[in-house]
Amino acid sequence: MTKENVGLSIYFDNRMLRILLLGAISGFPWVIIGSALSLWLKDYELSRSTIGWAGLIFSVYAINFIWAPIIDRVKIPILTQKIGHRKSWIISLQAIILVCLFIWTTLNPITNLELIILLGLLIAISSASQDITIDALRIEQIGENEKASMAAGASIAVVGWWTGYKIGGMLTLFVADYFEQQGLANYWQLTFLFICLIIFLFNIGLLFIPEDLSNKRHVAQKSDQDLYSFKLNNFRGALLYFISPILFIFTWFVSTIVSPLISFFKKNGLTISLLIIGFIFLFKIGEAFLGRMSIIFYDEMGFSKSDIAIYSKGLGWITTIVFTLLGGWFSIKSGVVRALFISGIAMAITNIMFSVMAWSEKSVLLFAAAVLLDDLAAAFATVAFVTFISLLVDRTYTATQYALLASLGTAGRTLMASSSGSLVDWLQGDWGVFFIITAVMVIPSLILLWFIRNKFSFN
Repeated sequence: MTKENVGLSIYFDNRMLRILLLGAISGFPWVIIGSALSLWLKDYELSRSTIGWAGLIFSVYAINFIWAPIIDRVKIPILTQKIGHRKSWIISLQAIILVCLFIWTTLNPITNLELIILLGLLIAISSASQDITIDALRIEQIGENEKASMAAGASIAVVGWWTGYKIGGMLTLFVADYFEQQGLANYWQLTFLFICLIIFLFNIGLLFIPEDLSNKRHVAQKSDQDLYSFKLNNFRGALLYFISPILFIFTWFVSTIVSPLISFFKKNGLTISLLIIGFIFLFKIGEAFLGRMSIIFYDEMGFSKSDIAIYSKGLGWITTIVFTLLGGWFSIKSGVVRALFISGIAMAITNIMFSVMAWSEKSVLLFAAAVLLDDLAAAFATVAFVTFISLLVDRTYTATQYALLASLGTAGRTLMASSSGSLVDWLQGDWGVFFIITAVMVIPSLILLWFIRNKFSFN
């Protein structure tokens, strides 16, 4: 399907509904360890710096590629045969998240902060781990040569992610605000029980997503491992291979970790590969700094949880859905690289809107405008970014390579953005200057993108 004859009808493919659900499952945990955790701590009057540094739990998303080969290969007993390799991992990890939430319902942030953060870290690890297999299952819903459908699928995945995050967040904040207005001191703990119900419903829907139950992927991976084994046998001798478990572990490590990396560098060349890595790492740092502190900013501006739910979550979801779909179509028509340039510039400009909001009196209209423009830019940027990474992966190592590349982007968004609260405190609460700084952060990534703009056949 060429760029010229692709229409919006591509989004009505039945596979897009499955991808939508997968995206929602992926996005919802960010409500728990992002919005809910941040406001929970803020309601107990913990500092911006503490809330910001608590965001370090997101750093596990930046290193999930390390255990991606395990998730790509290791089978969950019984479940794998019953429902499939990918789905069995997702459900198992969702069960861990549920247990952590149940424990949260018994804790107080003042006296149990360390345990709350530890459980938040476990939720983040489970979420980051399920993202590995969710992304793989999402990519495998589309044929390898269906580039237009892959771009559409990427946009639907983003729609799903934002649906899980925005609508899930809106419902969570409404419920928390309702319990708070009822005078219940443990309103957040009761809200976590509501979140458990949403997770349970997600898992019921997951069971209806088809999965390839053949061993084709595992056979291809084993073939690659056998190739390395053969080479080592010639060098060390066949007997050594069979009697040495250390050598066996080494060959497994090479084929599951080193091979995907070699494949990526061989496909793109050393220089281009390093530029790609730099771009992926830097592209969304400014957005992450803004996003990490935005809900605290809204709270300090005097907006209630219901206000935040309506304007930041509900209204933002509508904008995100519309412009994510248009962003996917735009990426197909104009090319992914051009879409990245335009969306990067848009992100910088819209961040400045928050400076205007910070330097003005409290205004619902300005709040709505800032959220709408920011979500518009973020939607375009995210779908182009996801499409870019999806088109780079080698199908033999779908989960590992996608997790590696996505983790590089997450590293910039989570590790560095954890200092956002400290930056606001250092600026003595000058939110306007803070948002100007976040706007400037996108420039280095666009410079790197300029150097690799003509290197891709899918541009």
